[in-house]
Amino acid sequence: MRSVRALATLDEVELGDHVCWRVDPADVFASARSYAADGALYGDKVVFIGSPGTAAVQRDRLPTTSVILDLPDLADTDVMLAAVRREASAAVREGFRSVRVLAEQTPLAEPAGAEELLARELKLEEFASESGAIVVCAFRAAQWEASTLEQAACVHPQEMGTRAARPAFRMFSTGADSWGVDGVVDWEGADAFNAALRAATRRAPVVKLRFDAVEMIDAAGMHALVDAALHLPDRRVFVEGANEIVRLCWDLAGYATESVPVVMVA
Repeated sequence: MRSVRALATLDEVELGDHVCWRVDPADVFASARSYAADGALYGDKVVFIGSPGTAAVQRDRLPTTSVILDLPDLADTDVMLAAVRREASAAVREGFRSVRVLAEQTPLAEPAGAEELLARELKLEEFASESGAIVVCAFRAAQWEASTLEQAACVHPQEMGTRAARPAFRMFSTGADSWGVDGVVDWEGADAFNAALRAATRRAPVVKLRFDAVEMIDAAGMHALVDAALHLPDRRVFVEGANEIVRLCWDLAGYATESVPVVMVA
């Protein structure tokens, strides 16, 4: 059962975890040697992802079953995922329990970089959920805008590392084009919620949200939800499991109309 939680160390990872690791040390891979060693202990195939040359000096300090993918363009999620899926398929044939991935994430320079980052993380989240793989995304804190890093944390069920405070909400995969939301969606997290939903609706015309674990969503959060649903044409969002107070607030805000492509289901 996947759980939303903070981790003290990488020793605490479980199958299906997708971790946002805020790390300061210059060498992410050296800091994760115990993560690799645990992979060997539990029978997991360890896959490291970095830019060319980043991890080469670490090969002699990693388990012999480890794989290092030096990808020229870390921003190309499809290439990254295709490579990881190949390793996951090979791991099954080779008799491993699963794969555990450590991916060094790098900022995107484009104007829509934050939304592209969330789209990338949602794909990795869906992969971890459906495959049972362990995926740790390493973010060197000094390279990132604080607001972008906060948004990235919201689409990881687990978080660890420097200044890692639990976000007000988290969004995580519960199946194909289905996302669970946990926590509070208020004005403080509304921008991150909007960006995450925009990334999700880019990937599918119909998106399902599970609100069973949502404690509260305020006016800013509801506006963020509606705005994301209207961002692209012919999109529809179904919200299931919302509590009575959330459904009442939705109705009172005037969003329960045909013009709003969001359907709130009990």
